Amino acid sequence: MTTPRLGDQVAARLRQAGCVFAEEEAALLLEAAPGRGELETMIERRAAGEPLEHVLGWAEFGGLRLAVEPGVFVPRRRSEFLLRHAVARTAPGAVVVDLCCGSGAIGAALAAAVPGIELHAADLDEAAVRCARRNLAACGGQVHRGDLYGALPAGLRGRIDVLVVSAPYVPTGAIALLPAEARLHEPHLALDGGADGLQVVRRVLAGAHSWLAPGGVLLAETGPHQAHQAARIAAGHHLAARAHVEDDLAAAVVATKTAERRTPWTATC
Repeated sequence: MTTPRLGDQVAARLRQAGCVFAEEEAALLLEAAPGRGELETMIERRAAGEPLEHVLGWAEFGGLRLAVEPGVFVPRRRSEFLLRHAVARTAPGAVVVDLCCGSGAIGAALAAAVPGIELHAADLDEAAVRCARRNLAACGGQVHRGDLYGALPAGLRGRIDVLVVSAPYVPTGAIALLPAEARLHEPHLALDGGADGLQVVRRVLAGAHSWLAPGGVLLAETGPHQAHQAARIAAGHHLAARAHVEDDLAAAVVATKTAERRTPWTATC
């Protein structure tokens, strides 16, 4: 089905619709479409502004192709900064929780990088949970639906070695400034972080201590301008914390760690 002329035609239509990377997107649509009818539908969806990942049915994250259904938050490249921090702090056999998991992208990529972990993921959104179960089935991850810690099995309390959190952190007033792909096609639940963007992060930090194992690590993604404030909030909950910012990705991670059983925590986050 793929011909140079057809590829040029698809790219031209996408470019006319405002797609910046029209040639690359055209190639992906041509690869994914089983026939001309399906291709036409996919082009129309993309030209109408639907995220490419929703049209394709998958997103690339951490070297994996992961299922992403329409209406589910699309994993961002900047979240690979959070993934790198998680991989560096996760050992085989660790109990890991991917909180606010969305499609389960971080949990799936972490399980691929560190085999043998006990993985749990949780989200409040029904479509996200359904999608995460597809993505985590191969690695045996368990996906729970509910509000933050309320979704987790009671048996995880005090056992979590690595708690990875990609909570919504866009200030409510800034949602209107987001690209239309996010505003119109992703759930506001996955975007809206309250007045200052840290409303959900505050709740996560407030409840973390009773869920983390001794020496357990919490890694929370924030915006670069929010990271140091989030670290101060963590300190207020007796969590030693450090903010890490990656300017190239416009990404930030707040790393916290609970005290070991006998050895006081030193700043290694």
